[in-house]
Parts: sequence; structure tokens; C-alpha cells
Amino acid sequence: MNRATVDALSESESKSPNGKYHFFRKNLSQAVGGKKDIGTWGGGHSFDVEMYRIPSGAENFPFHAHAAQSEMYIFVSGCGSVRGPSEKCDVKGGDFMMFSPGEAHSIANTGDDDLVFYVIADNPQADVISYPDTGKWMVKPERRCFTMQETEYYEKGD
Repeated sequence: MNRATVDALSESESKSPNGKYHFFRKNLSQAVGGKKDIGTWGGGHSFDVEMYRIPSGAENFPFHAHAAQSEMYIFVSGCGSVRGPSEKCDVKGGDFMMFSPGEAHSIANTGDDDLVFYVIADNPQADVISYPDTGKWMVKPERRCFTMQETEYYEKGD
């Protein structure tokens, strides 16, 4: 059995250049032997658990959808707004929600205090994340971000 305490874990910070996207996180799964984005197929856990803290006025990530990964959010404290695939809703401590593959989402802190929540995500062997607002894509576990141009399946002359 591996054991850890949330309060004893170090927190990593991530911030976009202009500060719109800004959060702190603690990776609970890694603290008990997991590997980031690596499931049982690679010696990790079948899911990851992280604790996030978003400062007032910031968002976690640009609006995005996972092709293969499911994510559950459990809100602990603060208040915010979640943009989903077809609606936006307010959240507060005690709320929770699930996003299945293909359901775009992002979270913003709309309150004065930090918005704190847990994310529980499964670990598919690979995932493609699309960003509907910007046309960007990212692949995991490599974490490479790029833009694409749609094309025909068969090239001329095939």
C-alpha cells in the first residue's frame, strides 16, 4: 500500500504568457506510485487523480475535448463557471460532473477565492485533444500541440 497526504504534496504552477490560463496542481496519483498519463499498460495506474487550484479570474485550460479520455471533476471550494459542449453552468464546492470523450469543456474561477477541485481521469493508451475555438490539436502521451489542414483521404493520382 502506498500512502500520501495532500497537504504534504508539492504544488506545480502553470500559467499562460498573458495569465488567462493559470492554475496550481498536486498530482495525487504520482505521489502513490503512478506515472503521468501512463495506464496499467505502461506500469501506471488505471486512472490519475489531481487536485487543482485556480486563482480568481483565471481559467484552467482552453476549451477542449478529449477523443479517448473521460474526466470527472469534484469541486471542493470556491465558485466558478464550467463551459460544456452545449451550455455553461455555475459550480461551487460540493458539485461534481463528468465529461465523456468528445465533450468539450473548460473551467473558469468567477469568484474572489481560489476554485479548488479534484480531477479523476482514466488513462487511455493514447488521446487526441481538440481545441474547437482555435483549431489546435494535441496528442498524448507525447504532449505535442499542432495545427492541421484538412485534406482528402486519397491524394490525386491514387
